[in-house]
Amino acid sequence: MANKTKPTNRKARQAAEAAAAKAREEQAARDRRNQTIIGAVVVAIVVILVAVIGFNVWKSHNPTANADDVNAAWAKVEKASPKPTDATDKGGFILSKDGVNKPVDGVPTVAVYMDYMCPGCGSFERSMGETFTQLVDAGQINLEIHPNGFMDRYSTDEYSTRTANATIELLENDNDTDHILKFISLMYAEDFQPSESDYQSVSDNDIKKQMIAAGVSEDVATKATDKDYEYKSWVTAMAEYTPLRSELWNTEGSLKGQMTTPTVTFNGKYWNRQGLDSSVDTRTAFLKAIGLDSAQVGQSGAVPEIGDSKGPLYP
Repeated sequence: MANKTKPTNRKARQAAEAAAAKAREEQAARDRRNQTIIGAVVVAIVVILVAVIGFNVWKSHNPTANADDVNAAWAKVEKASPKPTDATDKGGFILSKDGVNKPVDGVPTVAVYMDYMCPGCGSFERSMGETFTQLVDAGQINLEIHPNGFMDRYSTDEYSTRTANATIELLENDNDTDHILKFISLMYAEDFQPSESDYQSVSDNDIKKQMIAAGVSEDVATKATDKDYEYKSWVTAMAEYTPLRSELWNTEGSLKGQMTTPTVTFNGKYWNRQGLDSSVDTRTAFLKAIGLDSAQVGQSGAVPEIGDSKGPLYP
């Protein structure tokens, strides 16, 4: 009996060992499969994270306006009533040697987006006002102005909106562009433009006096500042819509992806003033950007190099 039992026990042990080995192999295979799956999942997660981070970085460098916000803001512009009859479809007013809303063919259209409270706009106007008048009078450019009410929060009496409305009412009732350009210059005079950090109230009558000083008739000046604020709803709507236009946003610097004033375009193309060499004065930079020699300013027939279609040549 003893001789028969030993082989049986040995076979049992061998079978058990074989089963255990097989189980270990099967478990190892399962572990390898699980590791492969986990590895693939980790790789996929990493790829997704990299893609998300990359997209966010790209988006931060390539900001775009939310289409719903733009459409909603434009709907308010469309709803505003009354609307200025001389405004362009983007809310500008073209000044040329021929008058208001009578652009000269074949010359650049220079658009300036401005707010009468804006200190940068004041500095820009004081540097460029006389040159703009010379260029407009000689038929060398069309000047498209966009008076806006962006900065009401810096005043106690809606100064930005009131002055934008007054300018529009003036544009609607006086076709003499020299009057309008002179009025703008007087509004930005250092001894008149209010401070955004320490606003002292400027009355409608004060604005009226600046119009009269610019050569505007008293009747027109009175109508433009009569406290009816005829285009207030339109100015307010444009102040919401205009900053959402991504083609007007800064393309570099700490304010990249935002609109600031003054914003300037040539034939609808953004002029990156942030990229200008600080050693170059504003007038020189402007003339270089449109391609016109300083000596040619005010010379009828001397057309800037950019013509009526090209963007800025500098920077």
